[in-house]
Amino acid sequence: CVLENHDTTGYGEQSGAHTLDQAADYWISVKSALAGQEDYVVVNIGNEPIGNNPVTPGWAEATSAAIRKLRDNGFGHALMVDAPNWGQDWQFTMRDNARAVFDSDPDRNVIFSIHMYGVFDTAAEITSYLDAFRTAGLPLVIGEFGHNHSDGDPDEDTIMAEAGSRGIGWFGWSWSGNGGGVEYLDQVVDFDVNRLTSWGERLFNGAD
Repeated sequence: CVLENHDTTGYGEQSGAHTLDQAADYWISVKSALAGQEDYVVVNIGNEPIGNNPVTPGWAEATSAAIRKLRDNGFGHALMVDAPNWGQDWQFTMRDNARAVFDSDPDRNVIFSIHMYGVFDTAAEITSYLDAFRTAGLPLVIGEFGHNHSDGDPDEDTIMAEAGSRGIGWFGWSWSGNGGGVEYLDQVVDFDVNRLTSWGERLFNGAD
């Protein structure tokens, strides 16, 4: 089970969004519910924790500090960290600082999550990003991707094929209940497993 704090989404650009430090405090407040579940629960510290605007502290510093705060408070779970730029890392902040963030964790148990939407609309962009983490020897998951989005047309075929060939996990986004103009990301209609959308058909019955 991957649990995530959504309050951080787009911090610095999204009004009312919380910092990663606040997210760490939230996890600490519910620690009793997570203790003993280390083998089964991944803690995604904060969803898409920084938007496209620069913030202080920056992504690497804020992420490392949140990791240390959780470890200092006894969290032994695998920790997942999302990229900035609404998860898409188009400025390559996560890619270029991943090693330092990974090494900041005394447990060395951090998973990096890239969200692939319109930024990743060509095979070259996808393979280049995945290659960087393979070369670095760092764990990466494609934490979200779609077949279409408001910022462009993701290359879902390459995402799925490359992930499969490299043994990288992925989460197609998302099961049901999307709103705000992105209802096309629903994989089933009204949470009904028997009513796959075209996106659901592609994910569950298509290639890769």
